[in-house]
Parts: sequence; C-alpha cells; structure tokens
Amino acid sequence: MSGLEDLYREIILDHYRSPRNRGELATPPAHRAEGFNPLCGDEIVVYLAVDDELAGDDARVVDVKISGQGCSISQASASMMSAAIKGKTIREVRDITQAFKSMMSLHENELEGEDPAPEPMAAPDVELGDLEALRGVVKFPVRIKCATLSWNTLAQAVAEASQPAAS
Repeated sequence: MSGLEDLYREIILDHYRSPRNRGELATPPAHRAEGFNPLCGDEIVVYLAVDDELAGDDARVVDVKISGQGCSISQASASMMSAAIKGKTIREVRDITQAFKSMMSLHENELEGEDPAPEPMAAPDVELGDLEALRGVVKFPVRIKCATLSWNTLAQAVAEASQPAAS
C-alpha cells in the first residue's frame, strides 16, 4: 500500500472516530434534511443554518450539524462534508457538492471501463482538500452511495434554504 493510500485511510478513520460538527440545531431557524440508504441502512440528518442577512446563493452557512448512523464511509464523508462547507456561501456549497459528486461519478465510469464523459463543473478550480481521501471509495461501487449520501442530503437542505421565506 502506498503512503498516500495510508494517509487517505487515516484521514477517513480520523473523521469516523472523531466526527466533526456532530449534533443537532433547532429547526427552524435551521433547515433539516434526512437521507437514508436502503441498501445498507445508513442514515444521515443534516442541519443547515444560513445567514438570514443575505439571500439566495450569497447566503453563508453559519453552522452545520450532522447526526445519524451508518458505516465508516458514510459517517466520515458526512464529517468531512460538514467541515468543508462551514462558512461557505450557498454558491460555494453547490460548487463543492458538484465537484465531489463529479469526482465520484467520473471515477466510477473509469472503473467500469467506460470513457468518462466530460462533465462541465460549475467550479473547475474547486479544491477538495481532504475530501480527495474518499476517491478510493470508487473502487468499491456499492460504497459510492455511502460516500454520497450526506452530499445528497445536503443538497436537499440547500434547496430548502435557498427558497424565499414565506411572508
């Protein structure tokens, strides 16, 4: 095993053993979204608090909390996601989400022997940082849903947070 794979494994295990942003936020004002993977039983709840001073894509994530249970991949991915989006604007959160999901799907196609379809990314210069550690998950296609569960759940919370408040 290469040193890089060892490092990636340690990053994932660290987030699994010591998850970041674990807990709950009051709803409202926070937005709450639930995700469930029926294939393995992973459950994720994302609580997303955005700055009410700004609207739409310019609103900033002021806090995020994650709860739920599941395998080490789903829980580590949720922890890493929460750390990556805290303090970012909704636009930046969407870009990071798209870049992460694109990374997972492009590599899945490559493993299946297909030519990876060039997917335009909203932010091609998005640095995924520690999230790159999850790249190895694509070697195990059944685990991709584990890694993306929190991201799909986050997308639900972002969609809710982006809706104009009812008057």
